[in-house]
Amino acid sequence: MRNILRRLYNGKFSPFERNVHRTPENIALHNKIEGEIEYFIQKIALDDVDRFQELENLYTESSSYEQEDAFAYGFKMGMMLCCAVFGDEK
Repeated sequence: MRNILRRLYNGKFSPFERNVHRTPENIALHNKIEGEIEYFIQKIALDDVDRFQELENLYTESSSYEQEDAFAYGFKMGMMLCCAVFGDEK
């Protein structure tokens, strides 16, 4: 426990750095999404391609905010659980 706290304090550990576990299902879904994006890019006008890619960037940015909020909420819930567990020990 102290090791992770020490690493977190010294900036050697970031909760946002995690290994993404790639499963065959995850890879297939990602490939399908990429295929659909390519399909639409080929079908729409060139100036609409830029708007489409900007829309994709906005979705990515929005997802990032949601993930950050979910992390903060999960961390808070975890700390509340720890406080409840250790608060009963007197």
